[in-house]
Amino acid sequence: MGLMVGGLVMVRQAAMFGVLLAMLPACGQDVAARKVAGKPKIVKPAKAAVLTPLSERERVLQLLDRFTFGPKPGEVDNVLAMGADAWLEKQLKPDAIPNGALDKRMGDYPTLTMSPEQALITFPDRNTIHQVADGKMQAPSDPLLASVYEVQVYKWNQELDIKKADGGVVPRVPPTDAEKDALKKEGQETAAKIANDLLAMPKAQRTAMWIQMPVPDRIALTSYVPGDQRNRLFADFTPREREAFNAMSAQVASNYYIGNELAQARVVRDVLTERQLQEVMTDFWFNHFNVFIDKDSDQWYTTSYERDVIRKNALGNFHDLLLATAKAPAMMVYLDNFLSIGPDSIANGVDPRNPKAKRGNRGLNENYGREVMELHTVGVNGGYTQADVTALSAVLTGWTVDRPGQGGPFLFDQRRHEPGDKKWFGHVIKEGRNPDGSPNGMAEGLEALEILAASPQTAHFISYLLAQRFVADKPPAALVDRLSKVYLATNGDIREILRALIASPEFNSRQYFRNKVKTPLEFVASAFRSTGTDPQNPGALVNSVRDMGMPLYRALPPTGYYVTADQWMNSVALVDRLNFAYALVNNKLGNQKFDAPRLLAMGLLLPGSPVKPRVAAVSMEASAGPDVVLGVLEATMIGGAVSPQTNALIHKQLDEQPAAANVNDRLNLLTALVMGSPEFQLR
Repeated sequence: MGLMVGGLVMVRQAAMFGVLLAMLPACGQDVAARKVAGKPKIVKPAKAAVLTPLSERERVLQLLDRFTFGPKPGEVDNVLAMGADAWLEKQLKPDAIPNGALDKRMGDYPTLTMSPEQALITFPDRNTIHQVADGKMQAPSDPLLASVYEVQVYKWNQELDIKKADGGVVPRVPPTDAEKDALKKEGQETAAKIANDLLAMPKAQRTAMWIQMPVPDRIALTSYVPGDQRNRLFADFTPREREAFNAMSAQVASNYYIGNELAQARVVRDVLTERQLQEVMTDFWFNHFNVFIDKDSDQWYTTSYERDVIRKNALGNFHDLLLATAKAPAMMVYLDNFLSIGPDSIANGVDPRNPKAKRGNRGLNENYGREVMELHTVGVNGGYTQADVTALSAVLTGWTVDRPGQGGPFLFDQRRHEPGDKKWFGHVIKEGRNPDGSPNGMAEGLEALEILAASPQTAHFISYLLAQRFVADKPPAALVDRLSKVYLATNGDIREILRALIASPEFNSRQYFRNKVKTPLEFVASAFRSTGTDPQNPGALVNSVRDMGMPLYRALPPTGYYVTADQWMNSVALVDRLNFAYALVNNKLGNQKFDAPRLLAMGLLLPGSPVKPRVAAVSMEASAGPDVVLGVLEATMIGGAVSPQTNALIHKQLDEQPAAANVNDRLNLLTALVMGSPEFQLR
């Protein structure tokens, strides 16, 4: 099996992968990396052991490995100079950290700041286009959006015409391959001509011209414009104009672009943001309160869910975070609570004034009532029963969504609420009433959620998960117990829990240093951060993370993605990661640019460089060259030396290259091998 690397063929030996895999922490290598279903398992905590403290530099590296998406070149030295505690306190107040470079890049994704309703208007789904086509809804008055809707309605009517023809007395004869090719060629020629005409015009006049063209010309342009012309047009478009162009190129329904923007923005943000701790915690809490973006209207609710619910509360208070997720339309839709109706509610046909009223056949949906206890708060061993699941589901009836198909907000509907007192989890939730005696069923749900948030079982479960994510797959019991006490003493203050975790002897011990395997997202983001590479093609990064088994926002089960080593590290995963490394360093990852000589130069000039800058003159053809370069790359990308076994394997791969290999090819290969090393897979 061979792999092209900068014009060279590198033979990957199975033994290399076996040895690399064996060097990783024990991680159940027979478990497939792409397995994400099932319930979380609470592993028996590790027994207490005598802890060996880290050096100050290692402590900083531990902090950056766990609470950023990987340190940038020179960041360890910067934090050492600032002080680890000062860095932490700064990161715990993200709103005070300037983030101008990222904010500028986020401007490429206008849907990030839109309400769900606005995003759906910009990228309409099939139902919206259907309503407009039938005259039941008006298209937007904005000229850019109106042009999009005109194209989409045209495509909708084309679909209807085809369906009518297929159902006719004389079946429609589908076009032959030759006819399809001819139509495509015609479209390409039309698109190229229109693009040339537009590029010859002043930039400010182009959009006004193409959005007024006949619909078939707009379809041809957006569907078939050659890549070079498309890139030149896009370079001068505003983000909104790019969105409109993309929406016109889609088939009927373009709402999937909302998720595309969100995923691309995610990888860019993780790589570039100065507010790293906030994004790491956003990743943690989104995974904990997971929603699946492809579940019905979550396609347009997930963006605001991450922005206004998860990120906003990621460093706040767990009580507030729990309530915000419970009221989020994205969660209501994902776990179906918006469909839940009290069996004895008015909405189900029960009328207290008319005992003979016919009861409907609708009832409780227990999905959210179960998962909010099992996964979000007290945990699977939290002491609840099936009766408690049913009772909590009744408590939460009426928590629904107004017009979910149109991006409407959370709504409490008293008519859907199950009346009466409820016995639940050792408590009696009294029927909710306002001061004037009128029913207030929402108060019952608020009371239940507050009980869950304040529960000692929740304190222990959340502390366990935080320690598992940031300390060890099998977190030490003593640490979990101490974090639980902090949780209860501070009423679930996330900042205080993190301070306690980071100050703990366990977090700062050699036993728990570099013992966590990176998830695919962490691996990809750290590859860019550790090499100082700007993510120029976010779509390629999103695809890479997907191909490694972690499609962003698409974890189907409510467990989200597991963060333990057995889920992400086996021989298949190593091959995927090495392939990614080779593609990146050799400029084969879409249009992404990578500069290994620049990385080497940065490493040589850093204060913590293992060699003096004068060694920059050492050629890779000299006997000491590879060792010097390898040491600089390892210090820059990993933060320290790697094992002799890893270095021996890297040298073996380098020695097997043809003697004619040029310096850049060898440097690229060294960089890829460091990126694929076991030490780089760990944080």
